[in-house]
Amino acid sequence: MGGLFDRNTQILKITPGVTAGKLTIRLQPSATGTDATVTYSHTSLGPEGDEFITGFSEEFYTEFMRDWESKLNHYLATGETLSPGA
Repeated sequence: MGGLFDRNTQILKITPGVTAGKLTIRLQPSATGTDATVTYSHTSLGPEGDEFITGFSEEFYTEFMRDWESKLNHYLATGETLSPGA
């Protein structure tokens, strides 16, 4: 597999004085559809960034990704976004 169906995208986000972040999403075909590999990297730009990075634990990331996956799957199935806090 590969070629046309392997896709990568990156999003960079700078929050001045806080963090510089990079989100990378890699999509690959799988036997059941598409697998997505999502990675984040954050660089602190100050004390607020230090606090953010300290709180970005494995547990936080796991829960964050579960929530994001649930919201994305809902959108893909219904075409509608979930309201904040849902």
